[in-house]
Amino acid sequence: MPRRTTHRKPQSEPDEESTTRPFWSGTITFGLVSIPVNLYPATRTAHSSLRMLGPDGTPLSRRYFSSENGKALSGPDMVRGYETEKEKYVVVTDEELERLDPEKSRDIDLRIFVKKEEIRPLYFEHAYFLAPAGGAVKAYQLLAETMESSGRSGIATVVMRDKAYLVAILAENGILRAETLRFSDELRSPVDIGLPKPQRAPKAAVGRFARLIRQRAKDQISADELRDEHTERLLKLVERKQEHHKDIVESEVEQEKPGKVIDLISPEEKSGAKKKRHKNT
Repeated sequence: MPRRTTHRKPQSEPDEESTTRPFWSGTITFGLVSIPVNLYPATRTAHSSLRMLGPDGTPLSRRYFSSENGKALSGPDMVRGYETEKEKYVVVTDEELERLDPEKSRDIDLRIFVKKEEIRPLYFEHAYFLAPAGGAVKAYQLLAETMESSGRSGIATVVMRDKAYLVAILAENGILRAETLRFSDELRSPVDIGLPKPQRAPKAAVGRFARLIRQRAKDQISADELRDEHTERLLKLVERKQEHHKDIVESEVEQEKPGKVIDLISPEEKSGAKKKRHKNT
């Protein structure tokens, strides 16, 4: 898989909230083929979130402080820094980062087609549906059917929100899906975390485990098996407290709008002696 070509700290991923409008519109291109498509999030955020509150019920917010004198800092006081070694940074301005932004494009540049099994699940980050646009239904269906029958998926690049993404284009049941991919140097190998090399287990032990697996085997998995039970319990707790008017606080303090937050760029590799990465297995 391709390696990362920039040291810029990744921006937030595209919003995954469910919407009836496309998140992004562009064109799948390869060779002389051009297929207009709309991009829709394939997932939605359903996790419950809890806010941190003060003793009086006022919502708390995060701020940046100087580690030396404890002074609170606002946007104009902060700059971005790339850590080259411990406690040593190279300052990079917003203007310099903007000049590093990829060229704006509306193309999903399909570069290669590989066997589906070549793209390991570890690479997948965020899923999106691709829908035909601009009267491209026939070309869309032809591409989906051809990819599915050949057992191949596409690897492409796309620019969204001034950030270049590596994506896999997959076809399932006549539908094209785009999966943003992690870069190869973002994955760890079993060797990296000290996992032992696999060894052949005794046949008797394998047989016992095989029987246990068969006892719990199902041909299909239902949505009920994938429920978020913790969130369900939390929401029921909140509903009970609302019904009994228990532990409910209201804040009348208008929240102060935070200044522009500028994060320091985290080092992805040290300059100079860079440790050679192990080959992912």
